[in-house]
Amino acid sequence: MQNESSVRMIVSGKVQGVSFRWYSVRIGRNLKLKGYAKNLPDGSVEILVEGKTSDLETFIRKVKVGPNLARVDHVAMEWGNLNNAFDNFEIRYV
Repeated sequence: MQNESSVRMIVSGKVQGVSFRWYSVRIGRNLKLKGYAKNLPDGSVEILVEGKTSDLETFIRKVKVGPNLARVDHVAMEWGNLNNAFDNFEIRYV
């Protein structure tokens, strides 16, 4: 895998209403990653994140645990190329 990548994640379980998006954003910003986290209508959370592959791997490990009130049942992931599509890591509401 190359030095920089992107990964799209769909996180399911008890991940809405438990500060999961803020948790993801905080971790992403701490790792200097860029992207977004947003709630999906089916109760899951979509995360699209870009940066150094090693930092993405750390991010994924932490997301699989989630914040205290969350329960992560499944994480579907799709790796891709770095697109430099984002200026920061944010929560999207639409």
